[in-house]
Amino acid sequence: MSKLKLTLQVMSPGLMREQTIMLGDAYVKKWKIPVKQPITLRFGSLKQPISVTPIPHFDGIRISQQLAMKMGMHSGIKLRAIYKPQERTLNLGPLIGILISRDRPDAPEKPFGQITTFCTELVEASQDQGAFVCFFTPDHIQDHVNSITAWVHRSGNWMKTEMPIPNIVNNRLTSRKTENKPSVQHFMKEVKQRYQSSIFNEKFLDKTEVFDALKHDQNVAKYLPESYLLKSFNTLKTMCSRHPQVFLKPARGSLGKGIVRISRSEDNSFYAMYSTVNGTRKQHFPSLLKLFSSLTGKMKTNRYQIQQGLQLMENEGRPVDFRALVQKNAANEWSITSIVARTAGTQHFVSNLARGGTLSTVKDAVTKSNLAPNSRTDVYLRLKNASLEIAQGIDMHIPAHFGELGIDLAVDTSGKVWLIEVNSKPSKNDNTPLQENKIRPSVRKVVEYARYLSGF
Repeated sequence: MSKLKLTLQVMSPGLMREQTIMLGDAYVKKWKIPVKQPITLRFGSLKQPISVTPIPHFDGIRISQQLAMKMGMHSGIKLRAIYKPQERTLNLGPLIGILISRDRPDAPEKPFGQITTFCTELVEASQDQGAFVCFFTPDHIQDHVNSITAWVHRSGNWMKTEMPIPNIVNNRLTSRKTENKPSVQHFMKEVKQRYQSSIFNEKFLDKTEVFDALKHDQNVAKYLPESYLLKSFNTLKTMCSRHPQVFLKPARGSLGKGIVRISRSEDNSFYAMYSTVNGTRKQHFPSLLKLFSSLTGKMKTNRYQIQQGLQLMENEGRPVDFRALVQKNAANEWSITSIVARTAGTQHFVSNLARGGTLSTVKDAVTKSNLAPNSRTDVYLRLKNASLEIAQGIDMHIPAHFGELGIDLAVDTSGKVWLIEVNSKPSKNDNTPLQENKIRPSVRKVVEYARYLSGF
C-alpha cells in the first residue's frame, strides 16, 4: 500500500465511460494495479466499479464527467490515492465534512457568516495536503444517509452540490439543542456504523461531567479547584465556609454567561456579582439563605457547578486567565497549538472576549502581572504541561471522540496552575494566534488529524 497526491482531470462528456479511469502508467506499475480488470474506486462512502487504463508519461488521474458528478468533484483538485491490492480497491481522499450550525444561501460570498474565513482556510489547507473538504448543516442531512448536500469551494466561488458521506466529520455545531436533534444523532450513528466514518468533537462537554471524570485522575486532580454540582443549600453553605469566594457557573454555559461570584463580607452578609453583557451587577444579601433563595428560580432551568474561588494573577487589578488550544496531530498525539492570555475588561470579572476581555501573549501578561518574581518563571511551560495532561485525561475518562479542545486555565498569585473549564467547541475567533498567518496552524492540524483518522 502506498499513497501520494494526484491531480484530478474531468473529461468532457462522451470522451470516457463512467466505469473507466485513466491513470499514469508509472503508478499502475508501482502499485501493481490490474489493467482493464474490475476493481473498486472509493471516495468517502462512494463505491464505484471501474477498470484502469494506464497512460504513458502522465502524472494524474482522469475520470468521466458522470463519475465526477457522483463524487462532487471538478478538475484541478488534488487528492491522495491509496491502492489496497488485497481488496482490489483504489481509495481517493480523504473527504472531510465540517458539520456547522447554519448557512446563508442569500450571501454567497460569505455563506457561513463569521466563520467563512476559517472555512476558506480549511479549503486551502486541505488542497495543500491532498484532501477535499465540504461544509454542511443539519438541514443538508438526508433521511436515507446515503449522501449529503454540501457547500464546496470551486473556481473562487461557494456552491452547493451532492456529496458522498465523508470519511471524517468534524462536528462544529455551536448549539446543544441542534446537536441533540434526532436527525443529527441518527446521522452520526449511521455514518459510523454503515461507512466507518470517524466523527470528532462529537459532543459538547458539561462542566460537572468534566470535573467528576477528572478528579479520579492522579495526573490531573492537582489542577482541579474544589467543585461540585450545586444541589442544595448545604453544598453552598459548606463551600462558602471553606472559601472566601465561590463561583456558580451554568454546567452547560459558555462565553461567561450566567456566572455568579459570591463573597462573604466582614459582617457575615454576602454579595453576589452577576456577569452580564453590559458589565457586572452587584447585589447584597443579609444571609446566605436569602442569597440561595434568590437562586432557586434559576436552578429550576439551569444546573450550576459551584467552584472554589481562586486568587487569580491580575493585570492592573483585572483578573487574567489563559486559553490553550490543544489538538490531535498527524501522529494522533495531543499537541499545543496556542496559549494566549485573556485579561478581563474593566467592568467585568470574567475574561471572555465576548465580555470585553483582551488578548495578549503569555509572556506579556506575566510581565505586567502582580505575580511575585519567583512565581513568573516557566509559567508557559506549566500551562503547556497542564493542558496536555488535562486533554489526555479527557480522552481517557470521557467516552467520546475529541480532536481539539479549548482548555481554560488560571494561575493564582502563588504561581499554581488551575483548570477553569474545558470547551469541546473552541471558537476559531477566540483562539486565533496573535501573529497573522495565511493558514493558521490550528486549521492545518484539523486536516492532518483527519488524514490520520482516514489512513491517508
